[in-house]
Amino acid sequence: MALGTVAGTLISISAGTPATFNVAGYTALTYTNIGSIEDGGEHGRTYNEVTFNPIDTRGTQKFKGSFNEGNKTLSIGYNSDDAGMILLKTALNSDNDYSFKVTYPDGDIDYFQAKVMTLTKATGGVDSIRMASVELSITTNSAGVGIVEFLAT
Repeated sequence: MALGTVAGTLISISAGTPATFNVAGYTALTYTNIGSIEDGGEHGRTYNEVTFNPIDTRGTQKFKGSFNEGNKTLSIGYNSDDAGMILLKTALNSDNDYSFKVTYPDGDIDYFQAKVMTLTKATGGVDSIRMASVELSITTNSAGVGIVEFLAT
């Protein structure tokens, strides 16, 4: 896939949980687009580093430990009438995981489950848009499945 901009990327939310944590399970859900996203943040797996220092060789050995799918912060132009914003507010007041879908302009898609941890409003100066910042804490299911990637052909 060639390089390209993220212009046209859509991020959407679903209150549903996939029956299976794969592309087929996530595709079966109904999603609501989140409007007016200015910055979609970043997401991806990060491993903890585990080190071991044997006294005989003095050299540090390194291993991969547990992983975390991380947090994703969305910067959104606040619109209380946007169906995606309404669903984000509902998710904020819930302990449940919600399903998210990130659709890129080339047709690639990332699916994941996350808890909405924060939804804060920002008021800047006279020449700024009323904004919201939403933090998603991406979860991993009991089988170790976190972000599911679909690559367009």
